[in-house]
Amino acid sequence: MEGVTTLVGQGLYMAVAAVVGMGIARVLKRDNTLGCLIAGVLAGVLLPVFDYDTGLRAENIHQLVFFVILPVLIFESAWKIDPDILFRWLGPILLLATLGVTICWLMTAALVYYGIHHPTGFPWVAALLTGAILAATDPVSIVARMRQSHANEELLTLVEGESLFNDAVAIVLFSFVLGVASHSVMEGAVATGETVAGFGSFALYFVVLFFGGLAVGTLCGLITAIVILFLRSAGAALMVLVLAAFGSFYLAEHVIGVSGILSVMICAIVARACLREQQETYLAHAAPTWEWLSLLFHALIFVIMGLVITFEMFTDQWLAMIIAIVAAIGARGLSVFLLSPLARFVGPPIPRNWRLILSWGGLRGVIAVALVLSLPTELPYWWTVQSMVFGVVLFSLLVQGTTSTRLMRKLGL
Repeated sequence: MEGVTTLVGQGLYMAVAAVVGMGIARVLKRDNTLGCLIAGVLAGVLLPVFDYDTGLRAENIHQLVFFVILPVLIFESAWKIDPDILFRWLGPILLLATLGVTICWLMTAALVYYGIHHPTGFPWVAALLTGAILAATDPVSIVARMRQSHANEELLTLVEGESLFNDAVAIVLFSFVLGVASHSVMEGAVATGETVAGFGSFALYFVVLFFGGLAVGTLCGLITAIVILFLRSAGAALMVLVLAAFGSFYLAEHVIGVSGILSVMICAIVARACLREQQETYLAHAAPTWEWLSLLFHALIFVIMGLVITFEMFTDQWLAMIIAIVAAIGARGLSVFLLSPLARFVGPPIPRNWRLILSWGGLRGVIAVALVLSLPTELPYWWTVQSMVFGVVLFSLLVQGTTSTRLMRKLGL
């Protein structure tokens, strides 16, 4: 009973910090993410004063992120996308989210590896892990501004849809590379050559992880839609959707052993497509429910980031942060501008001014933070990777996020 009381107290402490962060954001007239980050830092400063332990540990953050936070964030993002417009832009979205993410991943990894140039302390597997984390984009603030200014609905769907599929593929890559990294550490194979050779043994695992997640998600989505149509109740529909978000992830990840994130994403898309005629009846309150759940978990992730961020990251890892920022922005821009001309072969062409938004608006946010927070501390380079990702996220919040409105106005969007 004491453990439950402690857990509730820790949750309330972080939730209060999240609310304070939203208040800070309102006063500063900035995004909630920045306000919650500041609140997290303040909450961390106050911990010794209160003599309080949040209970956050590297070993339990991974479970919290993957089994609680990410299913909600991915399901909410997938649920709010219009299926009809999504299917129209599915070809370009998949092109950017598969080949584009691969290019971004490998280029970021190469730039970071050769930029740091410390093969023993920062091997190839560390660079590939960093690249996978930074391949995940999160244009929440861009999308919010576009909605406020009534931007083109198809551009909105392209940005949101590409980010959603992009996140799912990047998380699969992250899980794949993390498996290689953990295996290398267990075997004592930190050397570059041994790490790269280890990828071959995980190739089949990656294919099963990816396509197995798609299959499980499709099945869960169909079952979700059937159950909601059978129950014919707004309250029951909300309960089933929440259960589907957590259940599809748990079934895929823990029971079957495939990608839970892909399963959640496809479950939401399939269920939404099957239930499109019920949006004004049983599902009238679905969007507001997912909106506040997503807002809460977004806020909590940035509060946690504020709690674990340290001044030493900026004094000891400032050069690595700069290298990561240049690598992440350059790789994202290159992948978008290389592949956008090919979009017309798989779907509608992507206008030139849209490409700038896709490139500069590819912010790194909650998904990147969630992934890097889940890194096991047994990896000798975890702190370097965490510092670099935090540096890129801060750049996204303070520079890319604040200049995006001006860019959209200049492009006439």
